[in-house]
Amino acid sequence: MRLSFKIKHYFFSAFREFFVHHHNSLEFRAKLFALLIAADEKSSLQSCLIVKNIGMDIYKNDEDRSNLLMLSTKELVQKVKDNNGLDIDTLITNIQKEVRIIPRYAKKINIENLQQLLNLTTDVDVLAYQENIIEFLQTLKDDTLQNKKQQIAKDEENLESKY
Repeated sequence: MRLSFKIKHYFFSAFREFFVHHHNSLEFRAKLFALLIAADEKSSLQSCLIVKNIGMDIYKNDEDRSNLLMLSTKELVQKVKDNNGLDIDTLITNIQKEVRIIPRYAKKINIENLQQLLNLTTDVDVLAYQENIIEFLQTLKDDTLQNKKQQIAKDEENLESKY
């Protein structure tokens, strides 16, 4: 990463909500990736690179935004590993709560992107756990999209009128 980005990252980390467009959306995606990565105690740097590549697709080759997604994910995973007030159960609860509050976030749960992280897992027990997490996320997505169609459409209409 470029030095200028690293400096920007440290500055944005403190004031992310104010300076990053759609900060909450980026944080939500970071939580999804962190949930799967943190489930594997032997997760590697390779997982962060996968997140960055996925971010490049999501954000249409915006490298700064992709790097922010990767670094936000990495921060969350580190908090889980350090047992710093965050664990997998808390991540799951936060994801559920955010989808309940903002149902359109269910559309951001991209199972194909998340499954790319499973390719790095070598332990069959961890892989089964990650697959259960993906199944849970798929169910959360499907249920929300089914039950909150009207609210999602209204929210998206309001967003479009703002921009």
